[in-house]
Amino acid sequence: MSRPCIALIADPTSTEGCADVLAQAVDLLTGAPPVRVDSRQFVPGGFGRAVPDPDGLRLVLPGEELDLVPDIVVLYEIPPHRRSALAPLQLLLDRYGTVTLASRPDAWRAATEKHLTVERLRRDGVGHMETLVLSGPAHEEAAAALDKLGGDAWARPVVGTGGDDTFHITGPESLRRAADHYALRGTDWLLSRDAGNVTTGGARHQFRVFVLHGEVVHAREHIQSSPDTPCNTCQGAVPVHIAPPDLDPRLTELAVAATASVGLPFAGVDLAVENGGVVFEVNVQPAFVDGELHTVAVPYIQAHLDAHARRDGGADRPAPLCGASPNPDPV
Repeated sequence: MSRPCIALIADPTSTEGCADVLAQAVDLLTGAPPVRVDSRQFVPGGFGRAVPDPDGLRLVLPGEELDLVPDIVVLYEIPPHRRSALAPLQLLLDRYGTVTLASRPDAWRAATEKHLTVERLRRDGVGHMETLVLSGPAHEEAAAALDKLGGDAWARPVVGTGGDDTFHITGPESLRRAADHYALRGTDWLLSRDAGNVTTGGARHQFRVFVLHGEVVHAREHIQSSPDTPCNTCQGAVPVHIAPPDLDPRLTELAVAATASVGLPFAGVDLAVENGGVVFEVNVQPAFVDGELHTVAVPYIQAHLDAHARRDGGADRPAPLCGASPNPDPV
C-alpha cells in the first residue's frame, strides 16, 4: 500500500506561514511532503484546470508540470478577499469525492463575511456582543449607532483579517476616523458593543479556541497590553497556550456551538469569558503560532487522513498519480 496523494493548495502571497506548518505536518504523518499548489491558478481566469477523471478530480496546470489526481486536498491560507473565487473548485472537490475539510463554500462565506456570522450566531442563540452593520453611514447615523451601543464599541470591516482595519471607538473623533477609513475603501463595517474583556491589570484579553469535528483540540489566551489594540498575535498580543481540559467549560461549549452555527468542520473561534461568554469571530483558516504544529496542524491533517481511510477502507491509490508531478514554483 502506498501513501495517499495529498495536494496542499494555498495562496503564496499570504505571509502567515500556515502552509509551511501544514506541509511539515503532512511530512510527519506520511513520510513525504504534499504537492504544493498555487490557489490563484484555480480561480476563474486562472490557468489551472480541475477536470473529471475516473479516479476523481484531476488538477492540471499547463506549463508547470502539475497533473495529478489527489486523494486529499488541504485548502488553507487563502486571504479572506480571495476565498469566494474558490467556490467552484470547492464544489468540484465535493462532487468528485476528493477528501477535504474545505468543501463548503457556504460555510466559508458565513464565517468570512462577519455580518453573516452575526446573523448565524443570533439565529442559533450563540452568545455575542450586540452588533450593528453599517454601510456608508452619514455621520449622524454612525453616531446614533455608537450611542445605542453605550458609546464604547469596536469597528471592523465586514471582510478583514488579523485585526487589520479594526478600531476601538469611544467618542466622536475615533468614530469619524473609522468611518472615513471604511468610506475611503468602500467597505461595509460592523460596530460591536465593547465586551469589557480587560484584566484587573488593565490588559485586554480574549481566547482563541480551535475546534475540529465538534471537539476542542487546542486553545490559547491572548494578552494585549494595549487595551485599545485588537487582541491578535499579529498585533502584538502574547499567546498563552491552554490544554483543552484546562479551558473554561463555558468557552468550550461556546466555541463548539459557534463553529457548528456557521457550518464548519474546523475553525478557530475568538471569544471572551466576560458577559457570560461571547463570540467575536469564527476563523475559517486560523493562523498558527509557535508550538501549534503538533497541537493543531497535526490533528487537522490527521482528520484528512482518517476521512480518506474511512472512504477507501484503508486502501491507498497508486503512488504515480501523485509522485509523477513535481511541486510547481509559485506563479
